[in-house]
Amino acid sequence: MTVTFCGHRYIKNPEKISKWFDLILPSLIEGGASTFYLGGYGAFDLLAAAAVKWQKTVYSHIESILVVPYRNRNYDTSLYDSTIYPPLENVPQRFAITCRNEWMVAESNIVISGVQQKEGGAAKTLQYARCQKKVILQIPPSFT
Repeated sequence: MTVTFCGHRYIKNPEKISKWFDLILPSLIEGGASTFYLGGYGAFDLLAAAAVKWQKTVYSHIESILVVPYRNRNYDTSLYDSTIYPPLENVPQRFAITCRNEWMVAESNIVISGVQQKEGGAAKTLQYARCQKKVILQIPPSFT
C-alpha cells in the first residue's frame, strides 16, 4: 500500500503535527502501508519525511521516496531511501509541481492531508485526491 502527503509550505504547530504522525503512521504500516511518496517542499513535506524516517527505526521494510518535479536539479535526499521522477518530460516547467502532485495522488492508496487553507497548491492537490476518491486522512484540528 502506498501513502502520500499533502500539506502547506508553512505550518503552525509542527510539534503537534509530528505527534499526530507518530500516532497514525504505525497503524498504517501495520495495516500494510510500505511505500511513502513525499514531495520534499516546505515545512509539511519535511515534517512528513522526518516522521517516515523515524518510523524506519522500527519498521525497516518501509520505503521513503522523494518524488522530484524537475530533472537535473540537486535535491537534499538525506531523509529518503530513493528518488523518482514521474513521467513529466512533456509538462511545461511551471506546471511540473502540480502534475507531480497529481501523479503522487494517482499512484497512492491513501493521502495524509494537512491542508488548512482553501487556496493554493496543497488545496488543489487535496481536491484532486477527493475527485480520485482516495482515502484521505485529515489531521484533526486539535493537532494543528
